[in-house]
Amino acid sequence: MKALVLEDDPKIARFVAQVLREEGYAVDHCATGADALRLAELGGYELVILDWMVPDIDGLSVCRELRRRGVVTPILMLSARGQVSERVLGLETGADDYLVKPFEVEELVARARALARRTVGYARIRCGELEIDRIERHVFLAGRRLALTAREFSLLLRLALHADKVVTRTDLLANVWEASFDTGSNILEVHVSRLRDKMGEHSTMIETVRGVGYRLRSQGVPS
Repeated sequence: MKALVLEDDPKIARFVAQVLREEGYAVDHCATGADALRLAELGGYELVILDWMVPDIDGLSVCRELRRRGVVTPILMLSARGQVSERVLGLETGADDYLVKPFEVEELVARARALARRTVGYARIRCGELEIDRIERHVFLAGRRLALTAREFSLLLRLALHADKVVTRTDLLANVWEASFDTGSNILEVHVSRLRDKMGEHSTMIETVRGVGYRLRSQGVPS
């Protein structure tokens, strides 16, 4: 699942991107309205977050233009403008929801999840006997609920989104830990080991691809 974030404040952009990554999104960020229009029209996004006040083309205009072009992706508008008339304008322009700055992480998560429910196929992911509920953040394996930490959930979700395909170390570090390069730390191996422990007899579903990364198989790897 992919999200596009238009935000020219680097600090806020990093914060929003990290929250979304922990929700299982791959995030593209841009700081200008022109770039947002270019990226959004390429498609492939399940959520678009637009800051109202950005250089060149503002978020409101981007929203209006995307709707004019027939883009139906859920849009969340961010703005320091909190007047009722301004919130109404944002919604009438085509935004699906409106969040006033400053906001709490819990509210951003709740609104993102609410919009995600409108996306077909988003809520539940199945891989063999593994089932992940992205909205409630529950994981079931062979009918048994797994007690996972937030990081373990994000890691398993990332693997499940690419089930039966190899996910590289670089990809996992970037999308689960937001690390721009491989530091040489064994943090990834430690979390994979903990996941396998919790998966018990199904631990072979997570296959190590030496020198590359990991693969979550629909069926366990034969011993």
